[in-house]
Amino acid sequence: MNKKIKNRWGLTFSLVLFIFAILMAAILLAGLLILILHITGALPLWEGSMPEQAGGGGGGGLRGIFVLMAFSVFIGTSIAAFFSKKALNPIRKFVEATNRVAGGDYNVRVDIKGIYELEELSDSFNKMAHELSSVESLRRDFINNFSHEFKTPIVSIRGFAKLLKDGGLSGEEKREYLEIIITESERLAELATNILNLSKYESTDIITDKSPFRIDEQIRRAIAITEPKWSAKNIGVNIGMDEIVFYGNENLTQQIWINLLENAVKFSRQDGNIGISLMDGGATIYFSIQDDGIGMDAETKKHIFDKFYQGDKSHKNTGNGLGLTIVDRIVGLCGGTIKVESDLGKGSVFTIQLPK
Repeated sequence: MNKKIKNRWGLTFSLVLFIFAILMAAILLAGLLILILHITGALPLWEGSMPEQAGGGGGGGLRGIFVLMAFSVFIGTSIAAFFSKKALNPIRKFVEATNRVAGGDYNVRVDIKGIYELEELSDSFNKMAHELSSVESLRRDFINNFSHEFKTPIVSIRGFAKLLKDGGLSGEEKREYLEIIITESERLAELATNILNLSKYESTDIITDKSPFRIDEQIRRAIAITEPKWSAKNIGVNIGMDEIVFYGNENLTQQIWINLLENAVKFSRQDGNIGISLMDGGATIYFSIQDDGIGMDAETKKHIFDKFYQGDKSHKNTGNGLGLTIVDRIVGLCGGTIKVESDLGKGSVFTIQLPK
């Protein structure tokens, strides 16, 4: 009997066996008790049971059957009441654990052994509690990170605005402080835009407004749009792309390339290089972008697509940790996959596969 069949019949067999055991125990105990009472003469059951005795009514035999049934019901009920507490203990554990989860305790775990279905239910419950715990951790991290990312530029703007209001500054200092205020204002605007975009994409299940377009030309436009950023660091961009017509939402997919390019530029070294390739694999499109920047450790790679996550804890590089989250969501909406390969100090490679 394979595991699937065992799992299917485990609980049924256990219940049948439990009921059968109670029934047999009740009958045997009742019969034994009646036999003892009959032998001692305390309960004459079979007197007059034969036709030639006491008019042959057979009432004694019926009385014996009724007494046996009554004792069996009483003893069976007593045994069931005694053992049902133990039999229902797994269900009580689940009820208690469920109430604790409902109360916000996601660290509770249930360990049930012996019955296949209950073991599977136990494993599923523990997985659910673990996932809820992870979601709660992400929610707390999201709130903390959002508060930090939103508050920091506001504090900076307020501080430099007060300095400008107090006066007594040189022309150069005024220009420097105004430039900081403008930069921080743009950072807030970008944060607000990314949050709105992410919220919109997370509530989207189906991409609409699809049309055919040259995806290689779209990537070239994204490279041109980000030119001021990679030129400022004197980064070389090496391109190798096939001509590919893609059917999708042009505005949506453009954000993939812009976010990946900006991410590559942000973490590339001065005078570094970025490599971009696009290959036609028939039914699948293969895109990759490689930089020779600072790279990532294993922990950063694990969370790179999480909201507000930034591997650079010092916040030396500007950003709000939403760009790659948006990329991951858009790629998923397009039915594709995104992977990252990276080693600390050796750069990173992001690879995307999209169905044509």
